[in-house]
Amino acid sequence: MARGSRNGPYICGIDAALDVVSGKWKALILWELNAHTVRRFAQLRRGLPGVSEKMLTQHLREMEADGLVRRTVYAEVPPKVEYSLTERGHTLNQALGPLGDWGTERMRRDGSDRVDMTDAHG
Repeated sequence: MARGSRNGPYICGIDAALDVVSGKWKALILWELNAHTVRRFAQLRRGLPGVSEKMLTQHLREMEADGLVRRTVYAEVPPKVEYSLTERGHTLNQALGPLGDWGTERMRRDGSDRVDMTDAHG
């Protein structure tokens, strides 16, 4: 399995976990791939309003190196590339579930707005 360049030393398990999901988009990429199983780059980009092509590419490369995301290239013209979660990615996404629940409660409590995703997941 791929091993990322980040390998400690860490203060605790939270430190090690946050090292892998640092940045705004990585947890959202995990969520998007978990919700849709397999996504092409353009589909991921539409599903994550506000992410730049450069940032999405960078995060996907890091997540692939960390063994969270699988990149499958099909020998077609034009080339077809699909992204999906590895088992490690699935387990990390499950671990982030309670954090997401906490965030949902915070949004409800604070009256925070939520991004309308109806067009993004069409």
